[in-house]
Parts: sequence; C-alpha cells; structure tokens
Amino acid sequence: MTDARHTAVCTLLREVAAAVVLPRFRHLDAADIEEKAKDDLVTIADREAEVELARGLAGIDPDARIVGEEACAADPTLLDTVGSGRVWLIDPVDGTNNFAAGKTPFGMMIALVEDGVPQAGWLYDPVADRMCHAVRGGGAFIDGEPVTARATGAAEPVAALATYFMSDEDRAALAERVSGKLTLVEIPRCAAEQYPRLVLGENDLALFQRTLPWDHAAGVLFLEEAGGRAARADGSPYRVGDNRRGMLSAASPELWKKAAPLIFG
Repeated sequence: MTDARHTAVCTLLREVAAAVVLPRFRHLDAADIEEKAKDDLVTIADREAEVELARGLAGIDPDARIVGEEACAADPTLLDTVGSGRVWLIDPVDGTNNFAAGKTPFGMMIALVEDGVPQAGWLYDPVADRMCHAVRGGGAFIDGEPVTARATGAAEPVAALATYFMSDEDRAALAERVSGKLTLVEIPRCAAEQYPRLVLGENDLALFQRTLPWDHAAGVLFLEEAGGRAARADGSPYRVGDNRRGMLSAASPELWKKAAPLIFG
C-alpha cells in the first residue's frame, strides 16, 4: 500500500462524509429511510455515499472489483465471488440504525482484499474525524500514529457480546456461561466503533454473529495489525467470502485464548 494510495482513500472518505453523509445526519425525512430486512435499515445517505465511494475507488485502483453493501442488497450474487481476486469492499455508513436515529456511533469503512485476505483497511468516524487504518504487515494507525492494542486491565474482562442474531436458547446459555466471569457492556451496533474500542483499551472482547465482509474486513485487519486477535470458534482466521458465522475478537491473543472456551462453550 503506497502512501499516495492511502492518502487518496483518506481524502475520498473525508470528502464523501462532508458532501453526503454528515449533511444528512439528523436531517433525514421518513422517506429517506427504508427497512431492508427486520432491524436492518438503509438510508439515502448509505446509497449516495456508496455511489461516490465506488466512483472514487475505481480511480484509485481500477484493477480491483468493487463490492458495496448496498450493491449486494440489490444483487446478492455479488457475494459469490467476493473471496476471489482483488476487491474493494465498501460499507458506506456502518451503524445505519444509529445514523437513522440521529445518534452516534456510526462510521464509514473501506477494505482492499486479495483472494479473501484483507490487505489494507480504513475505518473512519466522520463526527470525530478519526481515521483508523491498517496495512497487512505494516501496522495499525489512528490519525497517522502507530497504535498497539491494549487490554482494559479489568479483573473481569470487558465484553461486548452481540447476541441479537442468536436463538433465545443459545443466548441464555451464553449468559449463564459468562456470568461472574466477564463484565458485559452494551454493543455499539457499529463495527467501525467496536474494533477501535478493542485497540484503545475500552473493551477486551467482542463477539459477532454475522460477519459480513464489509462489516469486518477492515476492522479485523486493524485489530490484528495492532496486536489483537480475531478468529472463528475453532480458532481459524477470518476470511472474506467464507460465509461462516460467529467470530470472537480480542485485544490480545491471550485474552482470546482464555475467553473462547467460555464464550463458545
């Protein structure tokens, strides 16, 4: 990842945020919000931002295919080959439910993936103007400064567990297993915020059920380049396009190793 390409992606994210996303924040009409599925919203800002981000990325690396969240909502077959070749992944507004409700956190994410393996990723908080990015083998950065993941240091690790896609039975079993062993906190419902929380010492653990590529490719790379770990229940690494569910992310490999048997049972 060249400095010029990184600068171009950062500039693109900031320009689209300023022109499309932030002007819509807390200024959406009812007609600007639709429900794609139960508890899964899309807004005019998501759609317009994805168009602009795709246009910009096509100029930055025209050899890479572009796969965006809203394009996949319209044509799910785009996911069939997302793990092959060179692909730009776009999440134009991550945390759309928060955005539609007029609250933070929400973010914008881009990842460059090669044969299912994230090579570079950007997680942008347009309200705070915080840019997290990572390059495979090149480290993780916040606003251009190198960052290393750190645990909270709490006696009971601080865990944000996304359980709303679990069955009632599985949710109850998980709650019983972790009771008295983890300190549970609310999830931000925004992966662009959750991954930085793991790096910045705010959370120790995060459990995800759905692992759609635009939600996690950039964040997993950012966490791992900072020294944390994200993996499936069996310990295998996250891979774009593997169509698997369930992933535990942790501020350190040691925390992951200790928590995985407890969380996955």
